[in-house]
Amino acid sequence: MELLRTKTLQNELVQKQAAFAFLTSKENVYYLTGLRANPHERLIALLVFKDEYFLVIPKMEEEVVREAGYGGELLTYYDHDNVWQLIKQRVSHLLSPGSLILIEERTLSYERVLALQLLDRDVTFADCESLMMKQRLIKTDAELETLQEAAAFADAGIEFGVNALYTGITELEVIAEIEYQLKKQGIREMSFQTTVLFGDHAASPHGKPGNRQLKEDEFVLFDLGVVVDGYCSDITRTVAYGEVSEEAGQIYQTVLNAQLAAIDKGKPGTVIGQLDLTARSVIEEAGYGAYFPHRLGHGLGIDVHEFPSMSQANEDVLLEGMTFTIEPGIYVPQVAGVRIEDDVVVTADGLESLTIFPKTLLTIPVRSKE
Repeated sequence: MELLRTKTLQNELVQKQAAFAFLTSKENVYYLTGLRANPHERLIALLVFKDEYFLVIPKMEEEVVREAGYGGELLTYYDHDNVWQLIKQRVSHLLSPGSLILIEERTLSYERVLALQLLDRDVTFADCESLMMKQRLIKTDAELETLQEAAAFADAGIEFGVNALYTGITELEVIAEIEYQLKKQGIREMSFQTTVLFGDHAASPHGKPGNRQLKEDEFVLFDLGVVVDGYCSDITRTVAYGEVSEEAGQIYQTVLNAQLAAIDKGKPGTVIGQLDLTARSVIEEAGYGAYFPHRLGHGLGIDVHEFPSMSQANEDVLLEGMTFTIEPGIYVPQVAGVRIEDDVVVTADGLESLTIFPKTLLTIPVRSKE
């Protein structure tokens, strides 16, 4: 697998006359090698040359790398080694003054840029991250199967959260129950920090869960996702705990209408920005345009936020095999906050939803702790 996936990057090296590409993000390293690891402060890096590549890893990770299926060359090091000196010894004969190194400009730290500059005098840098993101844009059938599995666990997470609700429970207690139940199902990692927000807290797009207690007759917003075999899911559902106000109900229906309109709009060849504008026009016509402050969604795969950006400014077109979220929202302070989010894939016939937890407004009966 890594031989095939590194070929695109190697072609880029030839076109740009670059010496090598230096990749350290866990997402790209995983995509190209099958290794998904958190090295903490230690260096894990994939160096890709025109006709070879090797992986730099701590010695303690060597067995894990092989178990992950990586069959290429390794450069291992102990904690007491100077890993950059080892890299220099390995690559110095391939460098010349002014050599170009391709890097991930969004994620590579300045400290490591300085270390790369010590490999040879006058090295220069160019970005390869956008190339990697474009390469990861179209998912294979195997990737889609994994994303579908991750989506099913996200659906289950919402159900666990709904079942945990009772008057007086806190947001953090609901989160604890969701993640406890998912871990019992074998989930080791959430794709981001699970969010549960009650009532007025949900009226902030990125509200922070805390010790706010659940009251009768208010919305509960769940936003969560899991990682399955290196691929992420991301779902948001908003439910009513008891009877919410008429205006809150209208806000919910508006968001649902906007989401369904955007999903219906999507098919191969559609300009991505048109999906955002379609959902936004529904919300604006209902009088809530000022309360939809974010883009419609984001790409989804190895990273929970990757290409494509589902923004009205994106003039790229949908291609079969793209996966992303559609998540319009309305957030009216002191009234209600509603977001509905699904993971979708572009098929020949349109958009197919991977997450399937019901979206018709769900009203949870008021109940006390058992």
